[in-house]
Amino acid sequence: MTKGLNWVLSLLTIAVIVSCSSDSGSDDGTTTGGNNQDNFNRETMLINWADNIIIPSYISFKADADAMVTATTTFTTTPNQANLENLRAAWETAYLSFQNVSMFEIGKAEEERYRNRLNVYPTNTTEIEDFIASGSYDLSLPSTIDAQGFPALDYLIYGAANTDTDIIALYSTNANADNYKQYLNELSQTIATLTDIVLADWQTNFRDTFVANTSSSSTGSVDKLANDYILYYEKGLRAGKIGIPAGNFSNETLPENVEGFYRKDLSKALFNASLTATQNFFEGKHFNSNTEGESFKSYLNFLNTIKNGDDLSTLIVNQFEASRTQGNLLNDDFTQQIESDNSVMLLTFDELQRNVILLKVDMLQALDINVDFVDTDGD
Repeated sequence: MTKGLNWVLSLLTIAVIVSCSSDSGSDDGTTTGGNNQDNFNRETMLINWADNIIIPSYISFKADADAMVTATTTFTTTPNQANLENLRAAWETAYLSFQNVSMFEIGKAEEERYRNRLNVYPTNTTEIEDFIASGSYDLSLPSTIDAQGFPALDYLIYGAANTDTDIIALYSTNANADNYKQYLNELSQTIATLTDIVLADWQTNFRDTFVANTSSSSTGSVDKLANDYILYYEKGLRAGKIGIPAGNFSNETLPENVEGFYRKDLSKALFNASLTATQNFFEGKHFNSNTEGESFKSYLNFLNTIKNGDDLSTLIVNQFEASRTQGNLLNDDFTQQIESDNSVMLLTFDELQRNVILLKVDMLQALDINVDFVDTDGD
């Protein structure tokens, strides 16, 4: 072959390579990006996350947790129906508010095992009653995570006796009333104290460290929070609130494992609050606002990330909405839903699962982020 022909073939090869690399779409379902150089301003996104979403969410939740402490103190000081109802209302408000911060298991939240101490369910009622009977316990021990937090409060203000009169009696005329009061107060106070610790660290120390750590590596803030976010979506939202009680990971349904089991009609509201919080974070919405800042959504758009001919960010947002539409068909009481028609729970799980693929596989691939947690549920 002559040098001239070699030169022509080389030019043709280069032209083919350039042509292929400039194609931002794919016919085989894979995700591609049209921008091969990632110059996205990660610091701006981290600032939006910290200043407009995370810290304001914690500030709001702190106020709700403090109000719950006040309501608990009032009830244990004067156990009556009115004060019980006020405590229940404060607990519900705080529990819903907690859904806005539960996904941020980073910094002090990770150190303090914040999410586990506030929301492991089903709660261990036998352990709770043993702690109350003995008056001896240490809620800082990992072994006690299933006897504290919102689920333990759920049991103590809704499920510890058959009627409201009997529940009030536990805190007034029962021989062990003082221990019931002490435990109830300590549960509420622990939630508030842990929240104070996490929020104070964000405001005085961790915020600046978090924003400055723009590294595109496993130790960078974007990579770490992306993994925390997806872990929460996959395990906390999809599996915990829907899949596990619906029986997706077992040979039978587990209706007793729903969130808000003793309150009964709160499980759907908790699910919706969590779904909204995770979608809002993906879109970079400021807390309690429709204003959007830099986010996973804008990052994917910056990279021109395409899947099956559509913007990946649009596919993810649409799948959030599909999950919401399916979830709206659920009964307010997930226990009742499981026992009457579990297929609606299973269909909701399926819609949520579709976004696990888009977020965990397609988004992380586009952002060049590796998964740093082990998936053991076989999905």
